[in-house]
Amino acid sequence: MKATSKSSSTWRVSFTYIFALCIFSFSLGLFFSNSYNLASRHKHDQTIKLSYEDCASDNQNPQEGKGIMAHVRKNQKAILSLDKKMDAIKTKLKEDQQDDDREEEEEEEEEERLNSMTTSSNALSSGNNTTGVHRQKVFMVIGINTAFSSRKRRDSVRDTWMPTGADLLKLEKERGIIIRFMIGHTATGNGVLDQAIDDENAQHKDFLRLDHVEGYLELSAKTKAFFCTAYAKWDAEFYVKVDDDIHVNLGMLSATLVRHHLKPRVYVGCMKSGPVLYQKGVKYHEPEHWKFGEIGNKYFRHATGQIYAISKDLAEYISVNQEILHMYVNEDVSLGAWFIGLEVEHVDDMSMCCGTEDCQRKLKEGDVCVASFDWKCSGICKSVDRMKDVHIRCGEGSAAM
Repeated sequence: MKATSKSSSTWRVSFTYIFALCIFSFSLGLFFSNSYNLASRHKHDQTIKLSYEDCASDNQNPQEGKGIMAHVRKNQKAILSLDKKMDAIKTKLKEDQQDDDREEEEEEEEEERLNSMTTSSNALSSGNNTTGVHRQKVFMVIGINTAFSSRKRRDSVRDTWMPTGADLLKLEKERGIIIRFMIGHTATGNGVLDQAIDDENAQHKDFLRLDHVEGYLELSAKTKAFFCTAYAKWDAEFYVKVDDDIHVNLGMLSATLVRHHLKPRVYVGCMKSGPVLYQKGVKYHEPEHWKFGEIGNKYFRHATGQIYAISKDLAEYISVNQEILHMYVNEDVSLGAWFIGLEVEHVDDMSMCCGTEDCQRKLKEGDVCVASFDWKCSGICKSVDRMKDVHIRCGEGSAAM
């Protein structure tokens, strides 16, 4: 019994010792594990701290940074700077391209305008130039403004101061004086009135057909068409517009223009500056009267519409700029307006507007009139009936030429 008790006591002691040893070992292991973790965390914090200090130090001294972050920042700055430069270059290239596009568009528009004007001039030339190659060199071209209904007026002119047939051709060849009745066409261009003019022209061969639709309110356009057409067909020193109800002495007209043929940009006629008629319904009413200032103002100086002459360079100016010349309702005002801003010599020659009651007296005194008409009628009153009488009393005679 004693032996058994001793053995049992010894086992109890050993078990207690082992249990205590296990507890001690576990505690010791836990202690070392925590210590290791604390040391690792401390080391990690130190590493982060050092990295943070390096960053802070680099930010405070960017020029002295030698670490990787410093190189990264420099590269980033260089890239950003390069991006900005590239953006600036792209913007500049885009602006330059836009400028080039605008210049190219402007050049194309100008080229189209010039081509259009050239085409128009060529069309006029091909439509009226019998040679089709060169313009005939002459002294002056006289365009007599007429209408479809004015056959009797034309005949009264042919019977008096205008040569016909062989005499008309002789005047052209020997004196370089071209005389034509100028007229356009109807709206359709192939009506009875157009055919009548074609038949009359076949008989007399003294018409200049214009690319123009006839109409009373279209006289400015007709005048412009005449100068452009005549300039395209004939190389003349002067171009003269005449109404078909006035009397003209061709010798005196030639002598008058000869005195001015060496001058540049000459505009010859009876100069006036009448009132701008703003009242609706009156003859010569000016719809654009507001452009001439206050009510009661007068027009600028311009030649009266019955007859006037312009030199070659002014006819060329009209031909070149025909697309942009503004037209007022009164054709004589329109012509004066086209020249008002140019260096043009306005020759005020009162012999181009003699009264039919004065031309005979002046002729006897040796003061031959270029043209005669009645102011109250803007032409010879009842010209069909009186043209021959005026020609007898005021004509210069056949020897004048």
